[in-house]
Amino acid sequence: MDEAVRLREANRKQLRLESVDLDSRLGLDHPARAIWRVLEAMDLSRFEAPIKAREGSAGRDATDPRISLALWLYALSQGVASAREVARLSAAHDAYKWICGGVSVNHHMLSDFRVDHGAALDELLSQLLAVLIHKKLVKLHRVAQDGTRVRASAGAASFRRKPRLEQCLSQARAHIEALAREAEHSPPERGVRAQAAQARAAREYHERVEQALAELPKVAAVHKNPKTEPRVSTTDPQARVMKMSDGGFRPAYNLQFSTDIDSRVIVGFGASNAGTDNEQLEPMLAQIQQRTERAPEQTLVDGGYASFDSLERVAAQGVEVFMPLRTQNQTYRLDPAQPHPGDSPAIADYRQRMASVEGRQIYKQRAATAETVNADLKTWRGLDRLLVRGSSKVLIVATWAALTYNLLRSIRMGWL
Repeated sequence: MDEAVRLREANRKQLRLESVDLDSRLGLDHPARAIWRVLEAMDLSRFEAPIKAREGSAGRDATDPRISLALWLYALSQGVASAREVARLSAAHDAYKWICGGVSVNHHMLSDFRVDHGAALDELLSQLLAVLIHKKLVKLHRVAQDGTRVRASAGAASFRRKPRLEQCLSQARAHIEALAREAEHSPPERGVRAQAAQARAAREYHERVEQALAELPKVAAVHKNPKTEPRVSTTDPQARVMKMSDGGFRPAYNLQFSTDIDSRVIVGFGASNAGTDNEQLEPMLAQIQQRTERAPEQTLVDGGYASFDSLERVAAQGVEVFMPLRTQNQTYRLDPAQPHPGDSPAIADYRQRMASVEGRQIYKQRAATAETVNADLKTWRGLDRLLVRGSSKVLIVATWAALTYNLLRSIRMGWL
């Protein structure tokens, strides 16, 4: 009779205690280490200011904001933009576990952190730019600005006209009152948390409908089609239907980025619900001036940006604008490269500048810089589609993308 075979069989129910050295699992040149090293050199006091846990007082210790910052920056550097996915990776991936260093995180905390520190994030990006300017790596001689429209977190079916919005508001109020009555007479076994969640969802919907009605006059002011009535979304009242790069029309936001051409570092950014880039040049230059305490010498934009009035005001600040030639009055079919009757000195200089061979060569740098940066942000930094709602949160998401892009570029180039 044959002897039974002896095998080492899998036993996945047995508890195992393993010794783990997180530090040895990450190479010395790993990007997570580089991100952490940079954050250690930055002033993060603005992130720590709202924390209530203090020495000598009761309460649970707060999570180090450097951990949350590093987690998001590393995640965005890897193309991960979901709080749930970051939380999952923090328990499963060596790089994320190294950043956490034994501190537990969850997707609620990560999601809140991502949108709760807009001003602190903006200051952190300014700190990074200040370091690069001090090292003369960012010179602000020439910048390129471009906009990119990013799909909003709202469906086309959520857009409604005024009568329907008023009806939705009435229904929302009735629903809140019904939930309040139900809570008073609900049996004890009914989940308190479920009731609270329902009530919170009803209040949030009511607030969004109220905000949609408040946004309606703004939409009506720019509504150009007399055959249709203006509509606003009840999901994201600040989103607007825009023409996208593929020719289709979808709810979106218009994100603006200005990039230093020599270093390819983002020096300015913004979020707008305007469907065009018109009137976006001056705010961007003002932001760069405020952020870096200097204005660029030259700025490159496409033909949709500056009106002649805006171009003159920018020229008065000492900034040369490079923009495709256009006439001030299309009726007369004048040569845009030649002086026009009534041209101011600034407009005449602009025509001469763009008609020159040197001016055309300089302008070619716009697409090679601005459009490649926008492509990187949309492909790798979470700007392919927005997961937040409202202009303020959208701007914070743009801040994260710009900060991650600048940090990665600085690390890869050996600047930090």
